[in-house]
Amino acid sequence: MTPSVPRLNRLLAIMKKLRAAVGSRRRKQASSQERREKHGLSNSQTKPFLPDGTTLEFPEASAGLTRQQEEVVLQASVSPYHLFRDTAEVTVFRESLLSWYDREKRDLPWRRRAEGEVDLDRRAYAVWVSEVMLQQTQVATVIDYYTRWMQKWPTLQDLASASLEEVNQLWAGLGYYSRGRRLQEGARKVVEELGGHVPGTAETLQRLLPGVGRYTAGAIASIAFGQVTGVVDGNVIRVLCRVRGIGADPSSTLVSQQLWSLAQQLVDPARPGDFNQAAMELGATVCTPQHPLCSQCPVQSLCRARQRVEWEQLVASQSLPGSPDVEECALNTGQCRLCAPPTQPWDQTLGVANFPRKASRRPPREECSATCVLEQPKALGGARILLVQRPKSGLLAGLWEFPSVTVDPSGEHQRKALLQELQNWAGPLPATRLQHFGQVVHTFSHIKLTYQVYGLALEGQVPVTVTPPGARWLTREEFHTAAVSTAMKKVFRVYEGQQPGTYKSHKRSQVSTPSSRKKPSPGQQVLDSFFRPHSPTDVSKLNSVAQ
Repeated sequence: MTPSVPRLNRLLAIMKKLRAAVGSRRRKQASSQERREKHGLSNSQTKPFLPDGTTLEFPEASAGLTRQQEEVVLQASVSPYHLFRDTAEVTVFRESLLSWYDREKRDLPWRRRAEGEVDLDRRAYAVWVSEVMLQQTQVATVIDYYTRWMQKWPTLQDLASASLEEVNQLWAGLGYYSRGRRLQEGARKVVEELGGHVPGTAETLQRLLPGVGRYTAGAIASIAFGQVTGVVDGNVIRVLCRVRGIGADPSSTLVSQQLWSLAQQLVDPARPGDFNQAAMELGATVCTPQHPLCSQCPVQSLCRARQRVEWEQLVASQSLPGSPDVEECALNTGQCRLCAPPTQPWDQTLGVANFPRKASRRPPREECSATCVLEQPKALGGARILLVQRPKSGLLAGLWEFPSVTVDPSGEHQRKALLQELQNWAGPLPATRLQHFGQVVHTFSHIKLTYQVYGLALEGQVPVTVTPPGARWLTREEFHTAAVSTAMKKVFRVYEGQQPGTYKSHKRSQVSTPSSRKKPSPGQQVLDSFFRPHSPTDVSKLNSVAQ
């Protein structure tokens, strides 16, 4: 579709203004650099241009441009190959996806609750809770947590009146614990400052509620309030990158802008909430990261990635004479910023999973901690273990844990530092009883933390009855229902494994103990027995093993 002359003139004027602004920015940068060099300042003290050359990020470049004008500039810099040709193509995409969703959507508790709720605030709350829980967490895990949460706090008012301790306790094991805290902070703000009414648009949701970003705001606004606004999460990114053949890094500014633009263009004005859920459902169940089910995809006829796979297969089979007549990016000369870079050639074994490009991630930093299960086996009312509360901010804020100290991975002075920490909470302790039981490795989003697990039982000691603020003695049963992290539960399993009659097998625990050994196979037992000196009475045992 060729743009009209007036529209083309407007576009050229906008781009001229943009180039002039960028040129002004660069002249200022050069002048500033000269001054800094004159005074001996290094380049590291200046704010550089973005490495990918993105100009829309400069304040001067976008000054005076409306959001709609920025959108025009963005679209002008993108090859039509990565766009939808016309409204007819968009309509086909919408109808095909929604028809599939109506047939195939999963029966999930938050969908049932939202669909059956007439009160808009209660509906928004139901969606809000589910969207926060589903961040970085699988649906199968969330279902039980969501059900228990809504049973305990069915309304915003109920959640606002709960304590942070209660919230952390129910959230324990779900991970990313700040989500629960911010969810409650948001509920309190709605009740105390907004008259009990949830903001009804994506813009106000994002601006007014703590922990609500662009995606969560769009999901609540479209599903609960019917606002025609698109959403982009991990599943939608995968779907859109494959459908439009976007191979560049989806976390880059330009690609992210383009994906949000496509989502907004595609969202169905009559059923925005259902459309957004359908796009996410497609990515979660069909257009999966590995082994996508392309034959079951309702929009495969519009999928650039699928077309590329078929073309590559034809080329590989040498069944195409000459150059194949297949549509491809007009700028595919290493210059298109939505195509995969030349340094990342097509991988025949991946198929459509070549899209999207995986963003490079920094490996988590490694830390080491020494932690101790301090137990009073003969305390009044049964054995009790000491837990202390973490600070109110930072990693695992407000949760309870065994007394711990950060230590050097080499283990030097580890016992001394841990014993000092224990005595800060429980007074003088017998150092000779501090035993090392093993280690637990637990990876958080950005930290790989190795816990060196110790245990100390206060046998024959006078029971500790007074504890400082921030500490408590709990029974084993109370520990399992307390607001503790998954890492602490792993630590406790290592400790239990060293206690007579308390060990239970947990296959998923990444734990090791000094006494852990892999049981040899029957054949290895025969060889060991053969080469080990044995008495005649051992012959019968050897024969039984061989049989």
